[in-house]
Amino acid sequence: MPDNRKKQPGIASTVIFQIRSIFGLNIGTMIFGLLLLYMVFSAVMYMTASHIETYQVTAGPLSRNETYTGLAVHEETVCHAQSGGYVSYYAREGGKINANGVVYGLSTTKVPETTASLSSEDLARVRKDMLSFSKSFNSSRFNTTYSFKYQLEGNILQYVGVTADISAALAQSSDEEGGDQVADSQASVVLLGNQTLCKSEYDGIVLYAMDGYAGKTIEDLTAADFNQNTYQVTDLKTTDSVRAGDPVYTIITDERWSLLIPLTEMQVVRLRDRSVVRVKFLKDDMTQSGDVSIVQIDGQNYGKIDFNKGLVRYAGDRFLDIELVTNNTSGLKIPLSSIVTKEFYVIPSDFLTEDGLSFYVEERGKSNQPAQRLVSPTIYASISNQNTTYVTTEETRAANTMLYVDKSVFKEGEVLVKPDSQDRYVIRDTDVLEGVYCINQGYAVFRRIVVLDQNEEYAIVSKDTNYGLVRYDHIVRNAESVREQDILY
Repeated sequence: MPDNRKKQPGIASTVIFQIRSIFGLNIGTMIFGLLLLYMVFSAVMYMTASHIETYQVTAGPLSRNETYTGLAVHEETVCHAQSGGYVSYYAREGGKINANGVVYGLSTTKVPETTASLSSEDLARVRKDMLSFSKSFNSSRFNTTYSFKYQLEGNILQYVGVTADISAALAQSSDEEGGDQVADSQASVVLLGNQTLCKSEYDGIVLYAMDGYAGKTIEDLTAADFNQNTYQVTDLKTTDSVRAGDPVYTIITDERWSLLIPLTEMQVVRLRDRSVVRVKFLKDDMTQSGDVSIVQIDGQNYGKIDFNKGLVRYAGDRFLDIELVTNNTSGLKIPLSSIVTKEFYVIPSDFLTEDGLSFYVEERGKSNQPAQRLVSPTIYASISNQNTTYVTTEETRAANTMLYVDKSVFKEGEVLVKPDSQDRYVIRDTDVLEGVYCINQGYAVFRRIVVLDQNEEYAIVSKDTNYGLVRYDHIVRNAESVREQDILY
């Protein structure tokens, strides 16, 4: 009888076949398994490792400059109507006008409205003005809307040629005599049709509003004048008739003006030694310098900043938000918690070789004969120090410059040989430098810093330090949590 058991596959072969059919033991499966093991290992290492918080080095000042709200004081006069009637306004609000320039006209009846078209260039100017006002609009100061409205009306009058008609009337009044025309060019009124054109008596900036500060000087101010909650502006533009003696417009007659800001005791200390300060106006981000002094009003300290230009930009603003640009220290900004100290050997600079990078270390060669070894360490700092001395075989002399090198490069007691000389220097003196741990390469590396300024949280360090930091470097935020050369995940 034939033995059929030899023809049947063994149990082991059957199991292997089934495993192969399930798991597909081929090169692709093996690579996938290795990757899976690596990912599991990396995840375990990441979860069990201590995580280090990093900080990206940025550039800029230590902190923002302090902001203030200042009270503007300038020389201004309220002008009144010379006779009664309906007013037509011709001078652009916020714009400059010369003496004898026409500000407004008076007529016994309302001037009929006329239509006129603007050119594409004029429309572009109007849109630009409106966009600029929209960007700087502050809802808490809605009165600026009316100022802008009158300024825009004055611009449009200029675009459509009304001011040109007025100029022609003024020229004609100076050439003709008799009738209704006034021959004297210095006269305060001129007739244009049925209107009496009223001219300004001064050079200055025209405003169609008044707020009770006209005629006030620094000496006249009180603490109540700085209260914006009680501040009121009277709009002088009207479509109704006015009577003789009614206020019609305000004119600022001097380009020199002052801005007063309330100060705390600490702010007084910061400004006391300054005579000039740089001011940034938050309304339009323009800056200009002014003379600063400290004055007292009702027993309170105020900073008085005097300007001799720029008034035309802020003539309609009694209160201005400003920023004093007093913090000029700039550099690289880092947290104080990142700063550490490291000890270095200090070596006189005149022991450098001719290449300026290396030192000769004295040692014993074969047969105990004197020999020299060339060492090229990283020089972290070069600092002048007239008080440090070093001993030579000939005499004791002052070191002009001391070089800071890593202690791992030399051993204490090693002797340096001065090139082309018999002078020797024994390595033993140490000093410390401030620095941070840079982790751009995945491990902690000491980088030297020079602190220029600091507050309670951050420091500004120089960006031109040898072997120091550069912008966008990544450093350890809490330096106490790592050691130099630690590998960080």
